[in-house]
Amino acid sequence: MAVVRSRVPLLTAVLSVASLAVVFAAAGGRIPPSAVPGAPSWVLEAIPHVNAAISLTAIGTIAAGWRAIRAGRIDRHRAAMVASFLLFVAFLGLYLYRLVALGGPASFPGPAAVERFVYLPVLAVHILLAVVCIPLLYYVLLLAATRPAAELPATRHAAVGRVAATLWLVSFALGVVVYTMLYHVY
Repeated sequence: MAVVRSRVPLLTAVLSVASLAVVFAAAGGRIPPSAVPGAPSWVLEAIPHVNAAISLTAIGTIAAGWRAIRAGRIDRHRAAMVASFLLFVAFLGLYLYRLVALGGPASFPGPAAVERFVYLPVLAVHILLAVVCIPLLYYVLLLAATRPAAELPATRHAAVGRVAATLWLVSFALGVVVYTMLYHVY
């Protein structure tokens, strides 16, 4: 653990680059559909709805973690934030699986003007925030995993965590907006 503790920034960078490489490879069509096991169409069709539920749950766990740390409940904060991260991993795994299995993202079914001036800007901000969150999340998680709670105030955990949680909440919320536009409005 001492090796990890002394190399949190390096490990954050390595994990971030590796994670984002997988995401961009999947989004860029670099991973062929044959690389993932097949699934019935009903499973692929259910993933966006499951991911919306995961996103809403993650919004709740992030908010609960934020409230817990403000109340000084470190154990509850830790549990909520670990749950949030696991929800994020589940969301991303399902999203990337569907993306690869279908050979690309879902097309926007609404009017071109709505797509250009509403949907794509919301999607772009959602994606940008999600990408920015990756290294921030790894950093705060690695700090928390390698230090006793009493040592965390002497680190950047709280400052970076506030930024990460805020961006994460907005990203998840915008993801729900994207889902609603894709699957319910149009």
